[in-house]
Amino acid sequence: MSVITDWTPEKARDFTKANLTFQHELHERPLFSDEGLEMLLDRYPREKLGVFTMGEDPVAWTTWRRGSPGALTGSQLLEAAKTGRIWLNLRETNHHLPEYAALAGEIFAEKQAQTGVRTFKRDLGMLISSGDAQVFYHLDVALVSLWQLRGQKRVWVYPDAEPYVSDQALERNVLRETAEQFAFDPAWDAGAEVHDLTPGRMVTWKQNAPHRIENASMLNVSLSIEFMTPAALMRANVIYANGLLRRTLGGHPNVQAGLHPAVLGKLVVARAAKAAGWPKPNPRVLPTSFRLDAARPGALLPA
Repeated sequence: MSVITDWTPEKARDFTKANLTFQHELHERPLFSDEGLEMLLDRYPREKLGVFTMGEDPVAWTTWRRGSPGALTGSQLLEAAKTGRIWLNLRETNHHLPEYAALAGEIFAEKQAQTGVRTFKRDLGMLISSGDAQVFYHLDVALVSLWQLRGQKRVWVYPDAEPYVSDQALERNVLRETAEQFAFDPAWDAGAEVHDLTPGRMVTWKQNAPHRIENASMLNVSLSIEFMTPAALMRANVIYANGLLRRTLGGHPNVQAGLHPAVLGKLVVARAAKAAGWPKPNPRVLPTSFRLDAARPGALLPA
């Protein structure tokens, strides 16, 4: 049985090259029931669990705060997500739990069989988040697909071009000089694709396309899958080299695609710089500013 139920020749052709939506059947699996999620939260490495809260204004991205899960059980963490305003991020779940490794293998084997696209650097992460929680305007270096399992969320996907994202902002992100989130203008919503995700829906978008997410007023459970392809890795390295060239030589380097002579030179620059450890990444690291309350799972206490 296929994971995705509505492949077409056009979707297979455009996969990784365009914004696409799909139907899937993962939401029907017991892995994502309350019992399955509680077991996941109990078994996932606690030191890697991302716990976040945020404000309500989509412009106020600096209200994104990191917290500590403490010693809460999986049942208590799930209750905190149901009753509070938190976003639980379980990155690379496929690297830590065998059933999620098997799920990632199933998904990527189907994608390759349908599209012929080779993928690597596969990160299958689980997102468990509260009603009305949001993720602020940001972009990712890798390719991304977002699979809705429970609840409903709205996703805005913006063009990967000015004014939505500048070359400099893209370079800072790839060079890991800053957080993924950055300034957002609500007027940009007029130029966005809007996707309402319900259980059994998936959306994937072009590499580096900015996006933001708002949950409806109920628990949300999603799979966030990041991955690279040869073309995506080449683009990331071109952007990396552009950032270095802009800092050392000035000018206004462009992002080329394909095996353009400039691309080959930039790949050499990126590889040499990475081997030399330059520039040293200096991302904004969020301090832990709150902890979850075991007695009242939806409440936040000072760290």
